[in-house]
Amino acid sequence: MNIALLTAAGVGSRMHQDIPKQFMNVENKPVIIYTLEAFQNHPAIDAICVVTLPNWIEVLRAYANQFNISKLKWIVPGGDTGQESIHNGLVTVAKDCSKEDVIIVHDGNRCLVTEDIINDSLATFNRYGSAVAAIPCVEAVFRSNDNGESSTVSIPREQLYRTQTPHVYTIGKLLWAHDEAKKRNIKNTAASCTLMQELGETIYFSKGSEQNLKITTVDDMIIFKALLHTKKDDWIK
Repeated sequence: MNIALLTAAGVGSRMHQDIPKQFMNVENKPVIIYTLEAFQNHPAIDAICVVTLPNWIEVLRAYANQFNISKLKWIVPGGDTGQESIHNGLVTVAKDCSKEDVIIVHDGNRCLVTEDIINDSLATFNRYGSAVAAIPCVEAVFRSNDNGESSTVSIPREQLYRTQTPHVYTIGKLLWAHDEAKKRNIKNTAASCTLMQELGETIYFSKGSEQNLKITTVDDMIIFKALLHTKKDDWIK
């Protein structure tokens, strides 16, 4: 089985709105539903788990019914950190699934994940046993030791990649990582790829996209709304 695990337990403090960003409505549809639809409509996805805020579980359940998200099998309360939230989802899914089943961890507020991105994540997983969506860094990058006031050190951008989600592993492998994190007192790794890297694992990159943006700020929401009405011209290869 291929199970999507969507993380949607953030309070959205950087958005400065009255409700969490994943439940904000864009054109009469909550942000989280856009993400759910991407996995609902993908033929390789068998089931979906969402980790969310405890007080919003029933709201999410109602939205899923309204928008016919039939693959949603589990809704799980999140933890105090992203790492805890992913672990909560994993433990719940593992009760009903095999450790050899595939878990596809994705940010619930990355609404524009495409079928191609999911396909490449699964293809990379099938080749290497894991996959992390990533894009090359195209800007000049500097390291600052004074909170961004100045720098004397640049980092070659050809060596840098910005990770996104999905992150794809077997359920057993990701449970192992969280068990090891507990043993080694590794905390607050919101991204599974960061946790894996800290445990000495190689990260294998699959195809990401600049459009696969994570909605975190008001600016991100504005870009998301614009992208909803944008399509690639026929003449662009």
